[in-house]
Amino acid sequence: MSLVAKDVAQFLKDHPEFFNQYADTLAQITIPDPHRGRAVSITERQMGALRDQARRLESKLAELIRFGEENDVLSGKAHRLAVALATAADTGAALRVLYAHLGGDFAVPHVAVRLWDVPGDRQDSAAPEFSPMSAAAREFAASLPRPYCGAGSGPDVLAWFGERGAQVRSLALVALRRGPDTFGLLALGSEEPQRFYPEMGTLYLERIGEIAAAALDRTLG
Repeated sequence: MSLVAKDVAQFLKDHPEFFNQYADTLAQITIPDPHRGRAVSITERQMGALRDQARRLESKLAELIRFGEENDVLSGKAHRLAVALATAADTGAALRVLYAHLGGDFAVPHVAVRLWDVPGDRQDSAAPEFSPMSAAAREFAASLPRPYCGAGSGPDVLAWFGERGAQVRSLALVALRRGPDTFGLLALGSEEPQRFYPEMGTLYLERIGEIAAAALDRTLG
């Protein structure tokens, strides 16, 4: 009968009593050490495998702890932003809080907001946040199922950052919504190409967008 390696492995799994019955066979087996190239006993090889597994688990645990600590820091920043926005008395104050926290606490070098479908007296405001928006820009914002993260692009967004907009290499674009309706867009820009990248998690960006939208909608009304 011809055997292949997987047949032997399956036999040993199905018959754990094998080495109890053939203890001398177990003592005679030696296998290569993957680290030092010499032959070792199966027991020593098992110990080495357990040490390798322990190192991998320690590395994974350290990674999870690091992610947890980073999330704690982000959660604290989002909380401080929410508290500050909750106390904003008007739209101007809410925008100043948003710019100060995103530019300071979150260290985002470029932050811009555009709003539309606002009360009539706001439409005549000279503030850049109320500048007329093209239909394409509104449609783009409304089409975002989640924050956009990636290369510097988007309808007219880089121009929102002024002269330094040409230096922006990555963007995060967050729609500001009032229920199902989109009434604004929050743009975050960075000169670092990997600050905002397509595969990054967007949970905190979504939360920031919801917090900002709630505060702006409240003060605009």
